[in-house]
Amino acid sequence: MHAVRWTMLGIAAVALAGCGSKTETHTSDTVGTTGNADTSVAAPDGSVATRASAGKSFADAAAASDAFEVASSRLAQQQAGGAAIKKFADAMIKAHTESTTKLKTAAAAASPAITPDATLTAAQQQKLDALKALNGAAFDTTYASAQVEAHQQTLDALKANASNPAVNQPLRDFATQLIPTVTAHLNMAKSLAK
Repeated sequence: MHAVRWTMLGIAAVALAGCGSKTETHTSDTVGTTGNADTSVAAPDGSVATRASAGKSFADAAAASDAFEVASSRLAQQQAGGAAIKKFADAMIKAHTESTTKLKTAAAAASPAITPDATLTAAQQQKLDALKALNGAAFDTTYASAQVEAHQQTLDALKANASNPAVNQPLRDFATQLIPTVTAHLNMAKSLAK
């Protein structure tokens, strides 16, 4: 259960990484197995997991990450005090909206098809609720810190899922392709947090 939570957090971070970079490229996910093929593989913890369930966990985490980024960045557009925060928020909204579209396309191409669930985790909802109560400089500081944390979690999750044999190859490719973008967004968020 704990490993699934970390995987989902990582995936969420990966989704965040897909935000805003004009040089990023994504490929749609396709599953390399057919309908009745046995897709069981050993998960990193030694248990047997199916690619479908590992892919679903990853897709859900990525969708929740995108949803958090868009929602928190919309708040930043209204409540931030600094122009740099608002500019970053605009880029995150654009990038994460695009990432969500690409994720849905990739998930639909999976076999069986996956429908990502963008429900925020309890931690994401708590951070979003905390941001709602802030304005100006206090908002800016908290938002920047949340962006650093979210992007770091996403980057960690992307790296973990890019090489996880329990995840469908198309989703591993998706994760691999997002790593440079999420790294760039993490660095941008860190510069805001200074």
